[in-house]
Amino acid sequence: MKRLLLVLIAVVMLTSFAVEPGDSEASSLSQIERDLANARQQIKEAERKAAAAEREAGSVEQQQKDLTIKKEDTQKELNQLLADIDKVVVEKNKTEAQLKAKEEELIETGVQLDEAVARVEKRDELLQSRMRLMYTNGFVSYMDVLLSANSFSDFLDRFDALQTILNSDKDILEAHKKDKALVEEKKAQVEVQLAEVQDLFHELELKQADLVKKEAEKEVLIASYNKNLDEMSDTLEQLVVISEEQEKLLLELAAKVSKLNSEKKRIQNPYSGGKLGMPITGNYRITSNFGTRVHPITGQKHTHTGIDFAAPSGTAIYAAEAGVVIVSQAWSGYGNAIVIDHGNGLWTLYAHIRNGGLLVNVGDSVKKGSKIAEVGSTGNSTGPHLHFEVRKNEVAVNPGGYLK
Repeated sequence: MKRLLLVLIAVVMLTSFAVEPGDSEASSLSQIERDLANARQQIKEAERKAAAAEREAGSVEQQQKDLTIKKEDTQKELNQLLADIDKVVVEKNKTEAQLKAKEEELIETGVQLDEAVARVEKRDELLQSRMRLMYTNGFVSYMDVLLSANSFSDFLDRFDALQTILNSDKDILEAHKKDKALVEEKKAQVEVQLAEVQDLFHELELKQADLVKKEAEKEVLIASYNKNLDEMSDTLEQLVVISEEQEKLLLELAAKVSKLNSEKKRIQNPYSGGKLGMPITGNYRITSNFGTRVHPITGQKHTHTGIDFAAPSGTAIYAAEAGVVIVSQAWSGYGNAIVIDHGNGLWTLYAHIRNGGLLVNVGDSVKKGSKIAEVGSTGNSTGPHLHFEVRKNEVAVNPGGYLK
């Protein structure tokens, strides 16, 4: 906006007065015209460079914003990856503990199975031994045991004993076989569970490796973004320097053109100085004078560069002195504004004009007291009023010493 302001002032100050010179002044005016033409060319070149720098800066700033958003999104993704890795590590540690527990359980069931097999083999061997004894000695051996009884009661006891021994061996053998079958079934279950836990652990390892790989890729991407952002910052700094140089040049050229126009005006229609006329008449009141004050919008102390005249919207605004209009348009915080060059480095500025209230155009010559605008509240304004400034050699001065 500052650069645009300088460009506008520089351009509008190129307007020359349309009064024909006398013969004796032709030489001086001719030189002024040549100087003005040269200044116009220099301003155009400075404007071109400044505009190019501004366009490039705007493009770089947009790229910087887009890249910053990408970087922030990538950082969020990286943070999520780190959180996911932490979760996987926790799950992996739990699974590893389960894996160790299942391996120990499998070892224990293996021992139990070996013991069960040993019991079955031992009981089976005992039963087979007795069956071999019966087969070897024949039925007579058992009959001898029975017939050698001292009484019938002893006979029954011996018969029951033999029967009990055989049945007991068979029952124990069957029980051992059932134990063995249960242990085998348990071992098979543990082996299945162990395989499942091993598969889960392997999946977690692969998932962790994949997340770590993605983490590395995101970190490389963020590093690339940071490098590009640094390069863009350097580019913007260079463009700012270019823009500032062109702004300084434009200001110098604007001052030069203003002086040339003043000299041209002095030759054609010299301004003798004196008091300026009031820019507003009738029903008004001064709400703020020139000097340090608290800004009504920002609340901060600052230098108020003019005088504020509160008046109803539409109130007429008059030219304080004859001159040439060098600004007549919307102008940043001034809202709709008019600047008149009165020659000899003297400008007057009229701000916060209502929309549709600009009644003169750039290049117009105006007379003292002629109506140029109407009061409004555009720009940084809290209500209808005229902000009036007097500038001497581009510097704002207290208007009070110039007004009648």
